[in-house]
Amino acid sequence: MESTSIVSKMSFLAVGIVFLVSSSSFTSTEAYDALDPEGNITMKWDVMSWTPDGYVAVVTMFNFQKYRHIPSPGWTLGWKWAKKEVIWSMVGAQTTEQGDCSKYKGNLPHCCKKDPTVVDLLPGTPYNQQIANCCKGGVLNSWVQDPGTAASSFQISVGAAGTTNKTVRVPRNFTLMGPGPGYTCGPAKIVRPTQFVTPDTRRTTQAMSKNQEYFSIIAVTWNITCTYSQFLAQRTPTCCVSLSSFYNETIVGCPTCACGCQNNKTESGACLDPDTPHLASVVSPPTKKGTILPPLVQCTRHLCPIRVHWHVKQNYKEYWRVKITITNFNYRLNYSQWNMVAQHPNLDNITQIFSFNYKSLSPYAGLNDTAMLWGMKFYNDFLSEAGPLGNVQSEILFRKDQSTFTFEKGWAFPRRIYFNGDNCVMPPPDAYPFLPNGGFRTEFSVFSAVLLPVLLVFFLFSA
Repeated sequence: MESTSIVSKMSFLAVGIVFLVSSSSFTSTEAYDALDPEGNITMKWDVMSWTPDGYVAVVTMFNFQKYRHIPSPGWTLGWKWAKKEVIWSMVGAQTTEQGDCSKYKGNLPHCCKKDPTVVDLLPGTPYNQQIANCCKGGVLNSWVQDPGTAASSFQISVGAAGTTNKTVRVPRNFTLMGPGPGYTCGPAKIVRPTQFVTPDTRRTTQAMSKNQEYFSIIAVTWNITCTYSQFLAQRTPTCCVSLSSFYNETIVGCPTCACGCQNNKTESGACLDPDTPHLASVVSPPTKKGTILPPLVQCTRHLCPIRVHWHVKQNYKEYWRVKITITNFNYRLNYSQWNMVAQHPNLDNITQIFSFNYKSLSPYAGLNDTAMLWGMKFYNDFLSEAGPLGNVQSEILFRKDQSTFTFEKGWAFPRRIYFNGDNCVMPPPDAYPFLPNGGFRTEFSVFSAVLLPVLLVFFLFSA
């Protein structure tokens, strides 16, 4: 009996461990992006030199996400010190609060909080407060769209931290807002030291650390990786897709309540009629600069801030043409540096694209069915808020692959659409515009129309 009791307890414990392990894997699963499986934001914390009570480090964020960027009002970075560290000074960024520095006399530290919150400086910051890749208001472009602006850096002087690799401790509990929630950061890890090249490219230096035991200098770089989850960022979708074609008069709109319903108080869905009197005063209430306001969308069936419309426009002998229109229904937000990702089997045969930039994405070897589109600088890279100017559009000319091309069964429509990195809600496949006088449904009706009179005559005469 006693042994049976022990076995049952161990079995229960094993089940509990399995449950905890499986529960802990949910976050990583939600953060996985099938079209950008290796996308992340990587931070490098490089110790560059030593001070009497600490060190000076350069912190750099690299946006390795292909199409997801951090828009205005920019990133917010936080962590928790392992000991009683303070920040003596910063270049290229600042903390939002100083905290309690009352125990210091004379020169006060920049920040004494146990859990500092850091933001980027704005463009136009004096040069003596800048370093390379700083002062962009926290905006980070995606790696494909503009790799030259996909990094952000700042310098930090840390005190009360120790002066060797035996006494210095890695910060913990990193958080990244971009600008809202959605990113989850892992623990800091010691990695291969970062190499720094001088502007004249003739000298290379690297991050360093003092080893107290051997009185030598060794390199040190801490790496922090943050991944994005659309589910964590917002429980409801942020965009939807509608469809139409030249061969069918049916316009398939976005699914009803695709981004929430107004009558469901547990979901987002506040909307505004465009004919509302004094619309400007309702849309733009006085707020603190940098505050993130929830979307205020135009009242529609779908209640989405963004709608992408895919229209199959024309059919030629060797080509076919699609028109794409992106409409902003959000009264509170202009989308700058927007981008759209589409998945379709004919995207490997794009012949010409008008008024959008284009780059093929190949998340998996041998599969070239994904493309990223974005606006041209100073022309249509700025998607204005809801209203007459709140849309951008382009046309794409495809070369036909005769072995696969067809208009049947919704083949001409995209398999998946992303806007600014978020997966858009697609209409159900059975609602897609179908070819008239074609397909199984039409053939069956013609067959029935011929067969039924014959059967009727046969039964009449046989009776």
